[in-house]
Amino acid sequence: MMSDMGDILIQAFGEKFNLEQYLNTRELTKRLCHELSSLIKPGMNESQAHEIYRELLIKNFVFQSWHPTKIRFGKNTTKSFRELSDDSILLEEDDLFFIDIGPVFKGHEGDYGETFSYGKKYDLLKQASREIFEQTQNEWRQTQRCGVELYEFAQNLARKKGFTLNHNMDGHRLGDFPHGLHFKGGLGECEEQTKPYAWVLEIHLIDESSQRGSFFEDILMP
Repeated sequence: MMSDMGDILIQAFGEKFNLEQYLNTRELTKRLCHELSSLIKPGMNESQAHEIYRELLIKNFVFQSWHPTKIRFGKNTTKSFRELSDDSILLEEDDLFFIDIGPVFKGHEGDYGETFSYGKKYDLLKQASREIFEQTQNEWRQTQRCGVELYEFAQNLARKKGFTLNHNMDGHRLGDFPHGLHFKGGLGECEEQTKPYAWVLEIHLIDESSQRGSFFEDILMP
């Protein structure tokens, strides 16, 4: 277990942190994600979607991101964050995709990810990542469990639904830019009681039978 001083450091915010601006950045990030999703159409590849997102950032006066944007189509949705996509894959008429963006706005970091679909073929998989996120967040609200325990909880939920939880995408710190001054590790490594607003919970599920994945992430909110 980490010492109390370690706990203070890894869950700290900087001197310029402003909760109102932080939450405003969260809302902007969610809006950008949903607007981008509405502009993605079957027949596109991921590079085309990235270009649309770059235009949205300029339109909204956002000129920095704290992590590389991830837009995954079809079979690419099973890939972990650091894996490269196959850009030859086109979004099909009955398929799903997810978006993971991290803009920096007025010195505060946003991070939001969600899965979207065309058709109904993958509806259960799409919904499962959000459902497990919400159930895990509710467990955290009631118990303030640490990150290690939260991912054990989420893993059990995923197994019950017949999916695999990808532990290579396990959430992280967030805050005023750059949060890495306080802690660079994942939420799944945190053994201390998890504090509100300081962490992003990520749920990435993989359905081995269809070779598709589903993703949802947001800030742990009280």
